[in-house]
Amino acid sequence: MTKPLLTAVTLLFINITLMAASNRDTSFTETVIVLHTATGDISGTLTIPNEQAGKMPVALIIAGSGPTDRNGNNPMMKNESLQKLAYGLAANNIASLRFDKRGIGQSRSAGKSEADLRFEDYISDAKGWIALLKKDDRFSKVIVTGHSEGSLIGMIAALDLAHGFISIAGAGKSADKILKEQLAAQPAQVKDPSFPIIDSLVMGKTVESVPPILTALFRPSVQPYMISWFHYDPQTEIKKLKIPVLVIQGTNDLQVTVDDAKLLVKANTHAQLLLIQNMNHIFRIVEGDKKENLATYITPELPISDELVKSIAQFIRRN
Repeated sequence: MTKPLLTAVTLLFINITLMAASNRDTSFTETVIVLHTATGDISGTLTIPNEQAGKMPVALIIAGSGPTDRNGNNPMMKNESLQKLAYGLAANNIASLRFDKRGIGQSRSAGKSEADLRFEDYISDAKGWIALLKKDDRFSKVIVTGHSEGSLIGMIAALDLAHGFISIAGAGKSADKILKEQLAAQPAQVKDPSFPIIDSLVMGKTVESVPPILTALFRPSVQPYMISWFHYDPQTEIKKLKIPVLVIQGTNDLQVTVDDAKLLVKANTHAQLLLIQNMNHIFRIVEGDKKENLATYITPELPISDELVKSIAQFIRRN
């Protein structure tokens, strides 16, 4: 699978350089880079610390699910979590590349129709970025850093390509199991017809007759994507990795649990586990209730966890 991808992808550099300074007054340079694929251009931002001498490690930051852009934002909320992570790494003399997923932001031209999109498209894109970074003489190693759904994408893409892998708030179960757990709390008229549909999709078979109440979730156009997504179990995929692995999970995450992180570490016995007290899904430290937690999703000026940044930097330097 790797060779066809590398031969099909053209790597195009756009020399647009922006100078900026992080909150710690550490200067860095940001360059917009485009990954040109057969189905459209994918735009990313390469952040490089100016004070670093010689080759440096680089982290490929992969965003989570939904219309999340390179900075960790989406049309409904702005928190700049991934941008702040990139700036924090730069302050620790570590380069990073973050990107808009295909169909999102400046990567809109690479978007596919819902019926044609597959989970493998995201995996192939991540592999393309890894290949780009490995070709760059400025970098000594590539560490894939996946957030939320980006964790699963990253661990699959990292196999036999990257020098290390970091999961931040990554699910420990396949998407079909998570969906069943979420639907279990719904009324019987929702839950009961949902489970057979999910079972069919797990088997690779689409379902023509979907109850009207479930059309939004299991509409025919999205079923092929769900089939491709359900195919991957994070415990199975992370077990394949022979490179250094760090699994990070916040204890105040409303979307992913500590148990998810423990499942990943159990599957890969060489993986390190880091639990960050009171860190939520977007890297903020929250000691209050759910309302306070959710408020951080739309408060971009809040700093991210310093422990998160330092731990990632230490892991990358050590490995």
